[in-house]
Amino acid sequence: MPAPPIRVLLIAPSLDILGGQAVQATRLMDGMRQVDSVRMKFLPINPRLPGLLRGLQQIRYVRTFSTWLLYLFKLLAAAARCDLLHIFSAGCSSYLLWSVPAIYVGRLYGKKIILNYRDGQCEDHLRNWKTAKPPLRLVHEIIAPTDFIVDVMAKFGFNARCIPNILDLNRFHYRRREKLRPIFMTNRILEPLYNVGCILRGFAVIQRRYPNATLAVAHDGVCRPGLERLARDLELRNVTFLGRVPHDRMPALYDQADIYLTTPNTDCMPGSLLECYASGLPIVATKAGGIPYILADGQTGLLIPIDDHEALAEAAFRLLKDPELVARLTANARRECEQYRWVHIRDRWTGTYHRLLGRPWLPSAEPEGASGAAC
Repeated sequence: MPAPPIRVLLIAPSLDILGGQAVQATRLMDGMRQVDSVRMKFLPINPRLPGLLRGLQQIRYVRTFSTWLLYLFKLLAAAARCDLLHIFSAGCSSYLLWSVPAIYVGRLYGKKIILNYRDGQCEDHLRNWKTAKPPLRLVHEIIAPTDFIVDVMAKFGFNARCIPNILDLNRFHYRRREKLRPIFMTNRILEPLYNVGCILRGFAVIQRRYPNATLAVAHDGVCRPGLERLARDLELRNVTFLGRVPHDRMPALYDQADIYLTTPNTDCMPGSLLECYASGLPIVATKAGGIPYILADGQTGLLIPIDDHEALAEAAFRLLKDPELVARLTANARRECEQYRWVHIRDRWTGTYHRLLGRPWLPSAEPEGASGAAC
């Protein structure tokens, strides 16, 4: 008789929370439905309270406490019925609230544990949070989406492996951009670490040369009121704050723009860059965290120093003036997409689950011409 499927409990944010973790968790769940030897269940770290109690999740502080209690209750029940816990993890306070309880519950039940660490603040977390390292020593495998995290973990004596993010190429329309228009966009969450103010200051420089330039700012966050004030103070025109944009609407937004801007102060492996690759959208990005691990300056995009709005504007001018540069960057970027397709990521996750549980496993036959993911 064939062995029963491996029961994996995937613990991650749901799409109710904006961000790359929720998107990647959804793609992993969708992909694993095609794998007969794995049965994956999903436990959101942000479960919705039932009925009238949901109103508690609108109250600051009460929201966190009530959600955490419901999460812990569901975790205790779900972990007992799985073979392996696959925990998507940010750092700092999020790690303490959601990942650490899952690690200890997994150990309590004697389950195998994968910590899928996904935070560009990894070094600060491991260096400055006393709660960071002890739980890491309890997991059976640390996996990151980028070698940036692998390298940081190694500094602190932890062995980690890289399995990259998943990119669904079918969701995006690749548009070849011959001569760029000054139509810009960004779609990072409006929080301090993403430094969207640098984009606004850079756009002010751009707009002095291109008065009709436009900028779409997708998504929301605590910085939005301050950013809207900054846009008014800079007397910017044609800047639209779109608010929360559902993930299924992002491909259309990429298709409408001609240049993508992102200026974080720290980052891990932003999925938005891969989505730009798949859309033919040229990128200007800061040399923050894991970005240089997936974007090569002058080959798949343009990199600038952190918090340098003048450099941002100059990079944008280069793209607007040089169609040959744009053609080279976007063609190279499109080729990079191949390594992030599910067909290349599937066996790396499936093989990991089987190995941790001591189950025999044979890789799937690769399609003709496929190449393995480089990481």
